[in-house]
Amino acid sequence: EKHISIQRHLADLEKLANLKEDEKKPCPLCPEEKFKACYSHKLHRHLQNLHWKVSVEFEGYRMCICHLPCHPVKPNLVGDQTFAKMGAHYHCIICSATITRRTDMIGHINRHVNKGETESRFITVPAPKSSHEVLKELSTDVQVLPNYSTPQKTDSYFNPKMKLNRQLIFCTLAVLAEERKPIECLDAFGATGIMGLQWAKHLRSSVKVTINDCNENSVTMIQENCHLNKMKVKLKTKEDDNDEALGDGEENTDTIEVTKMDANVIMHLRSFDFIHLDPYGTSVNYLDSAFRNVRNLGIVSLTSTDTSSLYAKAQHVALRHYGCNIVRTEYYKELAARIVIAAVTRAAARCNKGIEVLVAVAVEHFVLVVVRVLRGPSPADNSAKKIRYLIHCQWCEERIFQKEGNMLEENPYQQLPCDCHGSMPGKTAVVLGPLWSGALFNTGFLRRMLLEAVQYGLDEAQPLLKTLVCEAECTTSKHFATHCEENKQEECGVYIKTPNNSAESYLVPGKRKSDEVIRNAAKRQKAENSAEHPAFYYNIHRHSIKGMNMPKLNKFLCYLSEAGYRVSRTHFDPMGVRTNAPLAQFKTILMKYSTPTYTGGQAEGPLHRAEDVQAGEQVEAAADGKVEDAEFPEDDKSRVAAAVVTKDCPTRCAAD
Repeated sequence: EKHISIQRHLADLEKLANLKEDEKKPCPLCPEEKFKACYSHKLHRHLQNLHWKVSVEFEGYRMCICHLPCHPVKPNLVGDQTFAKMGAHYHCIICSATITRRTDMIGHINRHVNKGETESRFITVPAPKSSHEVLKELSTDVQVLPNYSTPQKTDSYFNPKMKLNRQLIFCTLAVLAEERKPIECLDAFGATGIMGLQWAKHLRSSVKVTINDCNENSVTMIQENCHLNKMKVKLKTKEDDNDEALGDGEENTDTIEVTKMDANVIMHLRSFDFIHLDPYGTSVNYLDSAFRNVRNLGIVSLTSTDTSSLYAKAQHVALRHYGCNIVRTEYYKELAARIVIAAVTRAAARCNKGIEVLVAVAVEHFVLVVVRVLRGPSPADNSAKKIRYLIHCQWCEERIFQKEGNMLEENPYQQLPCDCHGSMPGKTAVVLGPLWSGALFNTGFLRRMLLEAVQYGLDEAQPLLKTLVCEAECTTSKHFATHCEENKQEECGVYIKTPNNSAESYLVPGKRKSDEVIRNAAKRQKAENSAEHPAFYYNIHRHSIKGMNMPKLNKFLCYLSEAGYRVSRTHFDPMGVRTNAPLAQFKTILMKYSTPTYTGGQAEGPLHRAEDVQAGEQVEAAADGKVEDAEFPEDDKSRVAAAVVTKDCPTRCAAD
């Protein structure tokens, strides 16, 4: 039976006291020495104010505070006598625990709810079970626990803000599934299993999905979500080969393997073609295991959510986790992506494997890196050589990677294109890194990802992928549509292995291609690899001139392109410009096409010469009568006369 302090209504609590107007009755929840027997009106106020109002509610029941001797506290020794003090407490309706404080009791009940433990052992009639909320994403249904978006309060974490991340990873796997079938893929941190369910439901026989999680409640939730989506489940809870089939799907015959292991253990035991790591925080603790058994030309994708350290808010944590010295810069998001790729490169090189970076995305909530694995010591050496230090000027924010070689330079600041180290006193630059200095994108792979996003209707990923393709080619969006139409047939092809062991040549499925077309595709891939996009970007607002109106961003991109520089926008910063122009030339072009703020309605164009500005100021002064005997050149006298005549007519003056 439930404890007497757990009641549904205040009247039920009064019935325990058996109130009568003419008799004194004791409180049923207090001992005699604490509250003496009293009449009904006084006892009613006592039960209402000291027990009922401070109760904890759960599914229609009230857990009132209890003062009975069922929760003894530490005894006090006074002289030769021991006094056992009885403390006020609550009785849990679910597990019969006694909790002292009300706030602790509320937290205790919430932990039961988060774990799905809502049935009371004391109630003969079972309490109504709280139904799990069912969410739908990409035609996949998943049921989640309460507080599913707070990782500290639930075992099965589900973040709706990571929908874009899941769509990008799905496009990556869809492209890999076109290259070879079937592929074994692993979601190392399943949580609710939403990502693995999307893979199996849409790619079907092209993939063999394994969803892993080390938490028992998460594994149970993954099994329920598999049945919810009509999937077969193959459960493996130990490191041995014993498995257990839990159910058959009615419509879909695909099988999802669900494992309950540590992520490092399962990646050490088995080989996969595709591995995705999405732990809560940094993923550096799982990189060695991921590259140990991943197959050749396989893909490893990892999502890092420790943005406080990667975005240079906690620099000591970045040094501890990634071994990188960083500061806050205008290009901090790209810096974060290069930090993660450098850690991935070192982990792959320890396993005699190299990498080819396919996608690197850094947004507000996460940093996503997708790399292709190239086995062998030669690719490992080539990848390791691309890890360099970065020299960053703290005055003008110019930056450049250090030159290759082991020779120590007397003044490494001279490598910077700016002259701040000579004109400014003291040390003007810092050395950041080590960082990845190679390309962040693979153009051909991104175009195939865009085709998959269009095919499966992934609306959120399509705009980002278009921006990434333009950024990888370092072109503006105007040239993107034309280039897409020219290469439409080639982008619909499948993957073949090229002699240089890089994975981006294409053949149209089902058609015979001549050797000339294959050679052209290989040449196009070689040209794409040789013309890497420029490293880093400049924020146009960061380098604007005070008192000047900047040109529109798209017009400024055209001005840089007309000057002979490669230029594109970047997804890292909406006002960022990726270009190979030095910062000094960047500022020169920006100043040239900026207009003074006080000109107001003047059209955007080249900045006036200093002599014209000075002459204009003299004309205005003469028109106001402030300058009597001013001497002007012959060509400016007519302007002065016109200004004096039309001084009182602003419209006429503006028209002139």
